[in-house]
Amino acid sequence: MSFSNLGLSNKVLAAVAATGYTTPTPIQEQAIPHVLARRDVLGIAQTGTGKTAAFVLPMLTILEKGRARARMPRTLILEPTRELAAQVKENFDKYGAGQKLNVALLIGGVSFGDQDSKLTRGVDVLIATPGRLLDHTERGGLLLTGVELLVIDEADRMLDMGFIPDIERICKLVPFTRQTLFFTATMPPEISRITETFLHNPARIEVSKPATTAATVTQSQVPAGREPHEKREILRRLLREAKELNNAIIFCNRKREVAVLHKSLQKHGFSVGALHGDMDQPARMAALDQFRKGELPLLVASDVAARGLDIPAVSHVFNFDVPHHPDDYVHRIGRTGRAGRAGTAISIVTSLDAKSIAAIEKLIGQAIPRAEGDYTVQSETSDNGRAPRRSRGGDGSRDSARGGRKPRREREPRQDKEPRQGGRNAAQQSEATVQHVPSIGRSEPRRPQREADHEPADHSHLPAFLLRPVRARA
Repeated sequence: MSFSNLGLSNKVLAAVAATGYTTPTPIQEQAIPHVLARRDVLGIAQTGTGKTAAFVLPMLTILEKGRARARMPRTLILEPTRELAAQVKENFDKYGAGQKLNVALLIGGVSFGDQDSKLTRGVDVLIATPGRLLDHTERGGLLLTGVELLVIDEADRMLDMGFIPDIERICKLVPFTRQTLFFTATMPPEISRITETFLHNPARIEVSKPATTAATVTQSQVPAGREPHEKREILRRLLREAKELNNAIIFCNRKREVAVLHKSLQKHGFSVGALHGDMDQPARMAALDQFRKGELPLLVASDVAARGLDIPAVSHVFNFDVPHHPDDYVHRIGRTGRAGRAGTAISIVTSLDAKSIAAIEKLIGQAIPRAEGDYTVQSETSDNGRAPRRSRGGDGSRDSARGGRKPRREREPRQDKEPRQGGRNAAQQSEATVQHVPSIGRSEPRRPQREADHEPADHSHLPAFLLRPVRARA
């Protein structure tokens, strides 16, 4: 089947032909006719199957009729991240080049003034992240009562990022009679509840089982020690020995680890960029643009880059950290092997990742084989060329790279020294051994009695001036 059989307008067909696409993907073939028929759609498909074009192309056909009004967008598309929102806008710019449509992007990291001026002129398509969209509505600069079509993209990622309460608020602000398109790669119970609440008799389109990986991706795992420097050395070896590596995304679980690994790879001569949520928007877009253009062959990223980013030529994906959630693994390795291309996904696994790997294998329904070759780290040098500092053992001892020092528990007990004659020690000793004198008005002694009070005290070690008798004044 070709795009001409799906009911798209001539302008949209001309734009599709100009991009070189001739045959729609399964999700596009099944979803586009239902969208044009103004039905709600629930689309379930693995990443990299063309879900974005499945709603962009019919929306362009629908929007050829009608006119936008100030501060009242005609259609609304919700995305979990700024990068995904910017990517959807690029699709509208590409396929809607022959149409006079106003497309606005509401994301963080951009001034409110520029966004507000676009809303004032009126927009046909509003692409937004939930937080920034609610900021504009609360300020009174945006009305959602004119929305005819609502798209919720990457819904499972919305759930992971905690946006479901915001989605529920937004759905109450748009008209009840709107058309809703709901796209997701996985269907956790919370997502199922949302679909039952906000979709009305939807056309369910499932072109692949939820949480499945592409058959074109070769998966493997490499065992590693727990120390971060060991994982970094294994990663460097994998990068140098990888076959047909054009470019690669390296995923970490935490933003701080992204920064550390990025600096380490740069120090070892790799051309690499970084992408995580704490970076400002211009820096994030610049790093992503350089990676797309091939100026940076490596990109160290958090899960910000795991969902929906369309970078077709990614040849490798490395999981420097095994994801805590099995669904994230599916999305991460979905960055490679897109549109029928071959891809490679390698995970660096420590003994602490055993449960996470077991959960991933259970979710995808297959075992992840161990990579061929020996990647055991022989040297114990860290990135700065020095021996790594060893951690304390369970017995409280510290193994020292300097050698020769015994653990604290194994040392010989310290022998007490004989007190010096005179000085501070002598005075303290005399105070401790002087015979007790009862104090006036106290029924108890000032300090405990000697163990043998009947024995005379030995004052031979005291200075002579302390033994002089004291004469009381009359």
